[in-house]
Amino acid sequence: MNLHLEHFGQVTEADIEFADLTVFVGPQATGKSIVLQLVKLLVDIGAVHKTMADYGREWGRDVPSFLQAYFGEGMGKLAGDQTRIRFDDKDWKPAQLAWRGHRDTTERMFFVPAQRVLAMVPGLLRPFSDYRAGDPFVLPDFSDKLRRTVEKELGGEGEVFPQKRRFKKPIRDRLMGDIFAGYSLRIEHQLSQKRFVLKHGEREALPFTVWSAGQREFVPLLLGFYQLLPPAATGRRLDLEWAVVEEIEMGLHPRAISSVLLLVLDLLSRDYRVCLSTHSPHVLDLIWALRVLRERGGQVEDVLDLFGLRVGPQTKPLAEAALAKTARVFYFTRQGDVRDISRLDPAAEDDSESGWGGLTEFSSQVGEIVSRVAARYEQAATPAAPPVQPELKVGA
Repeated sequence: MNLHLEHFGQVTEADIEFADLTVFVGPQATGKSIVLQLVKLLVDIGAVHKTMADYGREWGRDVPSFLQAYFGEGMGKLAGDQTRIRFDDKDWKPAQLAWRGHRDTTERMFFVPAQRVLAMVPGLLRPFSDYRAGDPFVLPDFSDKLRRTVEKELGGEGEVFPQKRRFKKPIRDRLMGDIFAGYSLRIEHQLSQKRFVLKHGEREALPFTVWSAGQREFVPLLLGFYQLLPPAATGRRLDLEWAVVEEIEMGLHPRAISSVLLLVLDLLSRDYRVCLSTHSPHVLDLIWALRVLRERGGQVEDVLDLFGLRVGPQTKPLAEAALAKTARVFYFTRQGDVRDISRLDPAAEDDSESGWGGLTEFSSQVGEIVSRVAARYEQAATPAAPPVQPELKVGA
């Protein structure tokens, strides 16, 4: 699966070959989210148009109006006369994105947006109709899907996490310790409304407003994984083939990021095609380590050691998927080009690859400066050696 782009938003040119796991890195406002939203549109265009029409988002035949209706307010000029789009060996003109004649309404991609915390403020899941027309489509679409999943599959009340039929036990245990600190996630009646709360034994329930930043960011992501990982022991959700998660690390401690990445391995083990965007070197640490393990004969035990897990019937498939699946990393530059830095070689001549898309740039700079200052301090603190006197010869 490939995408070629020219002059679309911030991206002047990009050639992206999607792997089983594809990761986008780069500074803010370089086009990562725009490209992922475009892929969602190309994969699910009939379903997207139907949902937008069902909720009254209108654009007529005007391309800028459609771009604003889908990508959000202020995005009407993402595409122009120079725009070139080729996806999965098919050319797309901007006018085709707005054309309403796409009949296939099958949805194949589930998209978890970076703004996911807005889906449940203040502790309530918001319906599509609760959002402004200027909000990017992926946010209300995500929020509404979570709301329907909670109502239909979880009964809209009671314990949400942990549940024995949701996620493998080693993953549940890690999430419980690393993110929820022993608290369970529940839906309870508060002030005549159903709200998400954290509960620990007989202690008073904690409302959304007092949760940690990581917990507030993670709960919508958790519900998104519920959408992707159904209670059945195997298989995917309906016709879904793709999973996109923007900024998966948001608000999380590095150990918690590792726990969430176990869910990504579970997606891969179920043959989802996964796309992530990230600003976390921790995520690329894992991608780099798995590449080395694949190329150097790493074993299941080695993969699980990365996560502090032991080999078992539930963890082995995760490690096997990590060793079997392909991964690519693309760096979005300020200049508008997109570079393949998949090898993540620390010795590469290209700074964008050796610096992992700028994610290790600051730590490298810190190390160099600290080393320089330490060497200068040691040199200044070492007393100068006395001058060597010339040796006198006997009989001189």
